[in-house]
Amino acid sequence: MQQTSDEVLIQRIAGGDRLAMQVLYARHHVRVYRFVLRLVRNESMAEDLISEVFLDVWRQAGRFEGRSAVTTWLLAIARFKALSALRGRKEAELADEVAEGIEDTSDDPETAMQKKDTGEILRKCMTKLSADHREIIDLVYYHEKSVEEVAQIVGIPENTVKTRMFYARKKLAEELKTAGIERGWP
Repeated sequence: MQQTSDEVLIQRIAGGDRLAMQVLYARHHVRVYRFVLRLVRNESMAEDLISEVFLDVWRQAGRFEGRSAVTTWLLAIARFKALSALRGRKEAELADEVAEGIEDTSDDPETAMQKKDTGEILRKCMTKLSADHREIIDLVYYHEKSVEEVAQIVGIPENTVKTRMFYARKKLAEELKTAGIERGWP
C-alpha cells in the first residue's frame, strides 16, 4: 500500500477504503499542516483545519477528477479552509495576534544567536512580504509546486503567479540584504 500512487489511493478512498485514507494522511499530513500553519499562524487552528481537510478528502474523493496532482488538490482544499477560517475570525482575535507578533527590537543574547541563523533571518524576512507574496514563495519554494500548480491552488492566472513571484523575490532580496545576507539566486 505504501508504494501505491496518490491517485489510486483517492480512487480507493472514494470506494470507502479506510486503509487508503490512513496511507494518504500519513503521506501528506505534515506538508499540508505546515502549509496551513504558515497561513493561519496558529497551531491549534492549523490542527483543526487539517482534520477538516482530510475529512473533505474522505467525503469528496469520488469528485477528484485528476486534472491536477493529488498534492495540489490537497493544498487547494487546505488553502480554502484556512482563508475561510481567517475570514471568520473576530477582529479582537486578529488584534491580539497582531499584538503578539510585534517584536521587541532590542537584542538579548538569545536573539543575537538567532540572528546568526540564516534560516531564522529568512523566516523573519518572509513575514515582511505581503500575504499574497508569502503564499507564492511558500508554494513554489517550500512545497515545490510549479507555476501551473500554484495558479490552480490559488485560483489566479499563471502570469499573475509569475509576476507575484518576481516582486516577492525582489522584496525578499532587499530584506535579506538589509539583514546582511546576499540573496542566493540570480
